[in-house]
Amino acid sequence: MANHSQLGFQDASSPIMEELVEFHDHALMVALAICSLVLYLLTLMLMEKLSSNTVDAQEVELIWTILPAIVLILLALPSLQILYMMDEIDEPDLTLKAIGHQWYWSYEYTDFKDLTFDSYMIPTTELPLGHFRLLEVDHRVVVPMESPIRIIVTASDVLHSWAVPTLGVKTDAIPGRLNQTSFIATRPGIFYGQCSEICGANHSYMPIVVESTPLPHFENWSSLLSS
Repeated sequence: MANHSQLGFQDASSPIMEELVEFHDHALMVALAICSLVLYLLTLMLMEKLSSNTVDAQEVELIWTILPAIVLILLALPSLQILYMMDEIDEPDLTLKAIGHQWYWSYEYTDFKDLTFDSYMIPTTELPLGHFRLLEVDHRVVVPMESPIRIIVTASDVLHSWAVPTLGVKTDAIPGRLNQTSFIATRPGIFYGQCSEICGANHSYMPIVVESTPLPHFENWSSLLSS
């Protein structure tokens, strides 16, 4: 959950999000090094007279041609690695289907019989004490922790987007099309997200709440809900 005046990412709760945060920090360090070098060279050129040796130096031209290529490779390789990791879905333990509507979500646990429900935002007037305004729902998505979860996302009317930042998940919900992604919740907790595609007047009123629990608790919850 994000805090007021927070400048960084939320605490990562999945391996993919941990990789994304590390790549973000890596890219920032590269950008900081580039900015420091450019600032130093600009200061040096303003403070000293230019000479023909500096202007016509072929060694300098060679360096400023090769160095940006090396920097781009240092950024591209980890980026491509994370991209392929995000697309990899290998033998999930649970498959969950999320259907976007105006303006609520429907969920289907395809591995269980008759385990479906709608998830609406709780109005502010009915919100229990201590819960988050505009983020709490009447039915949470419950998943077992440390288990590969596959999410199949679609929509019934207009474009939506199923996004939970702390899990590193964001997938567009498109009518007539099935998109899929996956995640592994590495710790128990409650993770909040929202529809991230402008989908109409009440776009900001269709939150997403994922609750990660140990496997025995998930089995008890699923048996109670499906019975």
